[in-house]
Amino acid sequence: MGFLDNSGDIILDVVLTDEGRRRLARGDGSFSVVKFALGDDEINYGLYDITASSALQDLSVLQTPVLEAFTNNMSSMKSKLISLSNQNLLYLPILKLNEVANRSVKSHSQGNFVVLVDANTTDDKPTGGVNGIGYTSGGDPVQGMIFGVSTDDQGAYIKLDAGIDSTNVSEIDESLVETEFQIEIDNRLGSIVDRTGKTFLSPTAVDDDHVATYIIRKTATSPFVFTPSQEALEAQSSAINGPIASTMEFKIRSAQDLRTSNFLFDRIGRTTTIYAPHGGGSNPTVKVIDSIVRVTGLTTGFSVDIPVAFAKL
Repeated sequence: MGFLDNSGDIILDVVLTDEGRRRLARGDGSFSVVKFALGDDEINYGLYDITASSALQDLSVLQTPVLEAFTNNMSSMKSKLISLSNQNLLYLPILKLNEVANRSVKSHSQGNFVVLVDANTTDDKPTGGVNGIGYTSGGDPVQGMIFGVSTDDQGAYIKLDAGIDSTNVSEIDESLVETEFQIEIDNRLGSIVDRTGKTFLSPTAVDDDHVATYIIRKTATSPFVFTPSQEALEAQSSAINGPIASTMEFKIRSAQDLRTSNFLFDRIGRTTTIYAPHGGGSNPTVKVIDSIVRVTGLTTGFSVDIPVAFAKL
C-alpha cells in the first residue's frame, strides 16, 4: 500500500478484483471487463473553497493524498461513486445502524455486537451459579449478545434502516430505494441467517481472503428486507430522522470450526474477561476474535461497517 504521486494529474489507477484476476488467469481469451466501480474515499469535498479565486477553489481537493488502488475488498472503496439521472436531488439516502427500535437491536456496552459461538457460552436461562454469559440473572438476554447457534428468536440481532436522514424531505425518489443489499463477513467465523436463526443463506461468493459475500433481495416473503409503513413509524423507532425506504434485519450464526475447536481463537484471537451479569464473583475469561461485518446498499453504494466480536468460554 502506498500513496500516488499527485503532483500532476492522476488519470486512472485501476486494479482487478479477486474474481477478475481469477477469470484472467484462465488464459482462454474469455476475460472481459463487464462491471467496474469508482471510489473517492480519501476526498473531503468540504475543502472546496468558494471564496478563493476560480483557479484555486479546488486546489486543496486536488492536492489531497490519494492511496494507490489495492485489491483487498474489505479495505477498498467503502464509498462508491454513482451516476444519477435526476439532477434535482437535494438529499441522498444513507444506511444507518438502528439501535433504538427495541432492546434486541442495541449493541453491547463495549460498542460492538458479541456473537456467542456455542451453547456453553450462551447457556440456558440461568437457574443459579452458571457460567454462561448470554443471560442476566433475571433470565433476559444480555444486550448486544447474538446467540450464534440459537434458532428460537432469542438474543440480539442487527437492524439497519435505509432512508434520508433529514426532516426536510417527505419522500424518497423511487430510483434511490434500496431493495438489494450486500453483506460481507469472514467466512471462517460465521454466516448470515435471519433474526430467528431459522433461515440459512448460502454466500454468493467466497474470495481468497475468506470474505463471503451475500446478496439479499427484497421479496414478498423475505425475512431479511422490509418496506415499513411511514405512518406506522415513530420517531423513536428509527435512527433516521426522515423517510425510511427499507429496513434490513439479520443475525450471525457462528461457524462450526469456532464451536468445535479453539484453533482460530488461538491463532487470530485474544483472551479477555467479559461481564457476566449473573455469574457472581469474578467475570469469566473468554476467547475473542474481533472482526467487522460490512453491509452495502446496492442502489446507492452506501456501506456501514459493524464491529463484531466472536466469543467463547
